[in-house]
Amino acid sequence: MSEEASLLLPFESYEENAVNIGTQQKSADMARFIEKVREDGLYLLDVNITDSRIRTTAAFLTKFDAPRIMVVSARQYGQRPARMFAEAIGANAAVGRFIPGSLTNPALRSYVEPDILFVTDPAADQQALREAVNTGLPVVGIVDANNNLRNVDIAVPANNKGRRSLALIYWLLAREVLKARGETTDEAWAEANDVEEWQSTF
Repeated sequence: MSEEASLLLPFESYEENAVNIGTQQKSADMARFIEKVREDGLYLLDVNITDSRIRTTAAFLTKFDAPRIMVVSARQYGQRPARMFAEAIGANAAVGRFIPGSLTNPALRSYVEPDILFVTDPAADQQALREAVNTGLPVVGIVDANNNLRNVDIAVPANNKGRRSLALIYWLLAREVLKARGETTDEAWAEANDVEEWQSTF
């Protein structure tokens, strides 16, 4: 069985959606997830690790009651796919500006008590990340070549700035979570969910 045959999607699908295109800066934390550096200075993330981490993350998320999973995305291109992912698996989503105190101040209307936090980008979602750490929540995050992994318990290495990349990661994660629950198959998911719809900004 070839390496490619064992991937959740063909390698080309990851490449075409720029999932492996990192930044021009590399953090020490992310060195182990980087396959090589391109001539233009962009670090390329290892798709095999990304694919493996998507499986690990999906299996981990199934251990939680869906409404107690909180997905956040301050990044514009992550907002629609994060919301669609949350809807698909029955989780909670807070997209756009994260209201400070939403995880720590019961007096706020936005207050929620999740069991786990999923961040689209640890840097852009640092307010939510900080509050999750203060309340002892496990954190899953999509991490790019320049991200710091402190306080991220499960890291999914991928381009977390691109529209197509974020949509594909969330689309795939939703499919794998629902498959793990026995609620869908690859074919049924693809028929009902066009990944291009997840990539729209509207």
